[in-house]
Amino acid sequence: MDDKTKKAIELHSAGATVRHQNPFEELESYKSESEIDKKFIDKWVIPFYMVGIHNTDEFISNYSKVKSEVNIEIAKQLFGDFNWRTRIVGAYFSAIENYVELEDIIGTHLLKSEVCYAGGGYCFALASFNTEKGINYLKRYLDYYLTKKDLHFDQRVAMSAIKWTDKQNGTNLFEEYMPKFKEWVSDKYAQDIELSFSGFENQMVQLERIKASR
Repeated sequence: MDDKTKKAIELHSAGATVRHQNPFEELESYKSESEIDKKFIDKWVIPFYMVGIHNTDEFISNYSKVKSEVNIEIAKQLFGDFNWRTRIVGAYFSAIENYVELEDIIGTHLLKSEVCYAGGGYCFALASFNTEKGINYLKRYLDYYLTKKDLHFDQRVAMSAIKWTDKQNGTNLFEEYMPKFKEWVSDKYAQDIELSFSGFENQMVQLERIKASR
C-alpha cells in the first residue's frame, strides 16, 4: 500500500469522508501539541463516543468513574485530535462542564466541518452554552451550509439548536431560517425538522440529568 492510499484510509476512518472547499479556510482549527495514545483513548473516548448522551444511564455510569479527573485540558486534547470520535466526546464534556472558554474551538470546528458525525456534538455544546457568540457560530454555519444543496452535513441539527436557543431566549431565529432550510431540502434528502428538534430537545433534558449526577 502506498503512502497516498494509506493517508486516504486514515482520513476516511477519522471521519473526513467528504472533501469540500468553504469560506472558512482562514480559520485555524485547534490541534493538540501531542498525539493521544491508546491509554488515553481507552479511558476518555471509548466509554463515551458510541454511548452518546441519549444512553443516559450508561453515560452517567461511565462518567462517574472519571468525573473527578475531567478538566478543560482533557477537553482541549479531545478537540485537538483529528477524529470525529474524540471531538464528539470533547463536545459532550464541554456541555456537561460548561467549558464556554472553548467556544471558539468548537465554533471553528463546526464551520470548517472537517470530519463527519462530530457536528451534532458541536451544535449540542454551543446550544448548551447559549451565548451570543455561540449562537452566532450556529448562524454563520446555517448562512453558508444552507446554500450548499450538495452538502448534507449538520444543517438539521444546527436548525434544532437554533430552535432550542429560541425557546430559552424568546427569539425567532428558527423561523427566519426556515425559508432557507426549505429551499435547501430536496425530495431525495427530505428531513423531518420537527423530529430532529424533538431528539435534540431530549438530549438537552438528558444533559441536565448528567449534570445533576456529578
